[in-house]
Amino acid sequence: MTITQTLTQIKQSTQEILLEDELRTKLESGKSLRIKAGFDPTAPDLHLGHTVLLNKLRQFQNLGHTIFFLIGDFTGMIGDPSGKNVTRKPLSKEEVLENARTYQEQISKIIDPDTIQICFNSQWMNKMDATGLIKLAAQHTVARMLERDDFHKRYTGGHAIAIHEFLYPLIQGYDSVQLRADVELGGTDQKFNMLVGRELQRHSGQTPQVVLTMPILEGLDGVKKMSKSLDNYIGIKEPPSEMFGKLMSISDTLMWRYIDVLSFKTPAQIAKLQQSVTEGANPRDIKVEFAQEIVERFHSRADAVHAYEQFVARFKRGEVPEDMPEVTLTVENGYIPIANLLKQAGLTPSTSEATRMIKQSAVKIDGEKVSDRSQKILAPSNHVYQVGKRRFARVLVNDK
Repeated sequence: MTITQTLTQIKQSTQEILLEDELRTKLESGKSLRIKAGFDPTAPDLHLGHTVLLNKLRQFQNLGHTIFFLIGDFTGMIGDPSGKNVTRKPLSKEEVLENARTYQEQISKIIDPDTIQICFNSQWMNKMDATGLIKLAAQHTVARMLERDDFHKRYTGGHAIAIHEFLYPLIQGYDSVQLRADVELGGTDQKFNMLVGRELQRHSGQTPQVVLTMPILEGLDGVKKMSKSLDNYIGIKEPPSEMFGKLMSISDTLMWRYIDVLSFKTPAQIAKLQQSVTEGANPRDIKVEFAQEIVERFHSRADAVHAYEQFVARFKRGEVPEDMPEVTLTVENGYIPIANLLKQAGLTPSTSEATRMIKQSAVKIDGEKVSDRSQKILAPSNHVYQVGKRRFARVLVNDK
């Protein structure tokens, strides 16, 4: 490909490039560029929102560049305040390392693990003494830190900003110095941190990295950022049928947003699909094709086909899935309240959520809606419980 064609490919699904002329110059050099992306292991599972960035790394990998997948095990114990109006609770070293381990397993579904450099910023930060940290902090001012949107809002709103939070952008920037990064990728909420990296590289006599910001994917609600804590996410380790069902649940409008940032189709192919809908094609058929693409990527083609068949059976013919989990509960008093059963079976995160779902007529036992929030399930019993459209479990209740 020509440099112009390469740039066009890189710009697809990219929010912003700072600066594009610098990226062109780096590409024209003909050398393998050092591409950096940092991930804080703040939760054990990656979701589709994370893959927006991972897909771009894969693209750079296919173009022959060197990928540095940086796991921020050191910064993970600080906690990035991006997008937060309160200080985030730092993780323990054990939590960070366990989450990092699962990241390494999961990224292999997208990126060729044999040709990437996985590194941890504790490799150099654990060696930095207090003098070195003070020297690093001296390279940035409080005024510049307060230019960062979330810091500015918290400061003007009278909310606390801990001193250690100012260290996060500095250390992320210092990571770029250590890796001699040519390009850094990150979400739009990481723009300030990545620009700090440019400044620190310039201060260290390096050619500043180009910053690529990637769009932040909305969750299933189509409003808020995809997040496990908001329960609006699709995890890449989720079972095929669960993943397929969640993708089919998104709105027809949100579908195009997901296709644009997650599909491996070219812009021309996506435009053709949009034209077909304009001419009368059913958006549901487009959504099925997209859902199968995503399931196949993280599982297999056979899983994608089976997930579609299960979806059709479940929602068109009213059948329940064959591979639902089986849970055995032992009770002391000969019964268990329905809300407690749903929570203990893993169908709801709490009894209050179970009660809310019953109130919304979203709970069924063997296909029959539950209307009594105080209903007790007697032991012994063996029934299929359903919460919402996609959560099923066969629950055996035994008396102690």
